Amino acid sequence: MDIIYNADLSTMNTFRMKVKAACLVHYYSIEELEEISRMEDLPRPFFHIGGGSNLLFTGDFKGTVLHSRIRFIQQFPSMDGMEVRVGAGVPWDEFCDWCAKRDLWGPENLSLIPGETGAAAVQNIGAYGREIGDIVSNVECYDMVGHRKVAFTHDECAYAYRESFFKNEGKGRYVVTAVTMILRSEYSPVIDYGNLKDRLVAKYGQFVVNENALTPEKVRRGIIETRNDKLPAVEQTGSAGSFFRNPYVPVEKYEEIVAMGYEKVPHFDNPDGSIKIPAAWLIDQCGWKGHVEGNAGVWGKQPLVLVNATGNAEPQEIKELEDRIVASVQEKFGITLVPEVEHV
Repeated sequence: MDIIYNADLSTMNTFRMKVKAACLVHYYSIEELEEISRMEDLPRPFFHIGGGSNLLFTGDFKGTVLHSRIRFIQQFPSMDGMEVRVGAGVPWDEFCDWCAKRDLWGPENLSLIPGETGAAAVQNIGAYGREIGDIVSNVECYDMVGHRKVAFTHDECAYAYRESFFKNEGKGRYVVTAVTMILRSEYSPVIDYGNLKDRLVAKYGQFVVNENALTPEKVRRGIIETRNDKLPAVEQTGSAGSFFRNPYVPVEKYEEIVAMGYEKVPHFDNPDGSIKIPAAWLIDQCGWKGHVEGNAGVWGKQPLVLVNATGNAEPQEIKELEDRIVASVQEKFGITLVPEVEHV
């Protein structure tokens, strides 16, 4: 394992916040993680990160940041398709690329989401009509309290929109060490979300889409191009990806907004009768797209993304911008936006 005291975390979070941790530990095996859990001289509390892509460090961290470098990909035939077991430290997009090159369907819509596989399973990452929870079979963890290996079935993971057991009851106790997913070789693209199908038709032709001639690699390419058109590259502009969750509102609230003169409100009907309104649309209607305050800003192509506009933003600048956006959406639409990004 690698133990670093007074560690610079600026390269360990995609927002590029210039913060430090009392200690940073990279570990390479479950055995090392078990040893770490029993090391009384490491600063507490422990906080686990998986690439720092969904985080806003609000200041220096007084405890120990843990980071997995458990990296492997193992595949096994199964009754449902191909079962693939992935180490928590494998970069998520590397796994998406691995699958696409083998014509395995499942994670292609989640391509280019930054972070690592363990964190992806914790966050239940989602994009373009898919979530990782759709393909997860089980999640292996190390219990930092009980000092033992444990595994959780798909149902025990309690996946919901940007939620999981590991973000709630299991937070801080269970550290993901491996994720097993069920992938399929049968033709099974999901391309009806947003303008993805139109992009694929423009790129490959109507024939390809209509005649079931798409491949995971072609869908992945379409997803990557779509994301690159809308989102900043984190290696160039610091961000934490989508900053706010899309709100679910009652039908009455949706109708109220339509009555305000917004006849073409983008929305998605949910099985429970609620309606999802894109947070990006709400923020845009409040005039925030492309806005910059000091070193913090709102991305000009996607208002759901807050950015470290100059590379020198302080955590408080991002937080103040967040608060102002929340207040303006609340004032204009009566909807309270909730951050998707975890504040540490």
